[in-house]
Amino acid sequence: MRLLKRYFWRAVLIPTLAILAIIVGLDCLFGFIYELEFLRGDYQALQALQYILTTSPRRIHEYLPMAILLGTLIGLGLLANSGELSVIRAAGVSTLRVSWLVLRPVLMLIVLSVPLGEYLAPYTEQVAQSNRSLAEGGGEVVRSKYGHWHRQGDEFLYFNAVQPNGVLYGLTRYRFTDEHKLVETQFVERAIYQGDYWSLEGVSGTRLLEDHTETYQQDSGKWITGLTPQLLSIVVVKPDNLAMAKLLEYTRYLKQQGLETADYMLSFWQRLLMPLATIGMVLIAISFVFGPLREVTMGLRLTAGIVAGLIFHYGQQFFGQLSLVFHADPMMAAALPPSLCLILGIWLLQRVR
Repeated sequence: MRLLKRYFWRAVLIPTLAILAIIVGLDCLFGFIYELEFLRGDYQALQALQYILTTSPRRIHEYLPMAILLGTLIGLGLLANSGELSVIRAAGVSTLRVSWLVLRPVLMLIVLSVPLGEYLAPYTEQVAQSNRSLAEGGGEVVRSKYGHWHRQGDEFLYFNAVQPNGVLYGLTRYRFTDEHKLVETQFVERAIYQGDYWSLEGVSGTRLLEDHTETYQQDSGKWITGLTPQLLSIVVVKPDNLAMAKLLEYTRYLKQQGLETADYMLSFWQRLLMPLATIGMVLIAISFVFGPLREVTMGLRLTAGIVAGLIFHYGQQFFGQLSLVFHADPMMAAALPPSLCLILGIWLLQRVR
């Protein structure tokens, strides 16, 4: 049985890793070509390549479920085409046992993806976004088009770049009264976090009074706020690319500010339930190989796997956006597609036993 375990490990892992390398490689290539259309300032081909390579951990984590699905289909399909799967079944190994042997390497990949998605990918994504913003501005922080908006209390904030070491570039503050009247605008070239406040450099602003305006400029200043580099590092990264712990942390902050949190909670539950969906898709793949795709070409298996993956992906996006529009529970919207996928996989597997 130990020999059989190693056999299935190779059958699943090698195609999965090969498919993952191909998909991520193609995505990086197309992403690099896309970035070449937006070269400006110091953001040239070398910087675009650095941006693509820095975001590769996020791409690996994003495409891993699809690679697992296709790798399982290919690995088991090769065993079925060569007759080895039939020999294994004839030796008394049940379908349930084969499914468990296939799931073992899948579970290992899922476990390894946790630190990738929780620690490495969010950090490298922030670094990539910050470096691109600074390079695209050509040293002029006001020129970058990759900025981010944020609201805190009676202020609306816009900043061009946030570095992980607690440095803000191109910060613009718009302060309003309780009657939503603009009373002051301020631009800060750079802000450095000092532990409990931000040290401002290159400050210029305008105060809007009842009958006139006042402009001012300062070499330095001080900004006391509850915003920390940890919170701002969440703002610059899309919710789907954030760590689950960061999603919960930022959700609590948004609730304190009286802002909407459904988008971030939806991403949290989708990330949390993704392993369940991956297992469900693998069970569907196993049932396909034992059932309707047992004696078909590899191209048809790949097509079936891609179609199944796309149906799940767009189904998840559909229910997620539907929950945001109709203010439904994000947990229910995120749990529905993986649950259906898992139930379908178990049902199909029961039919081929």
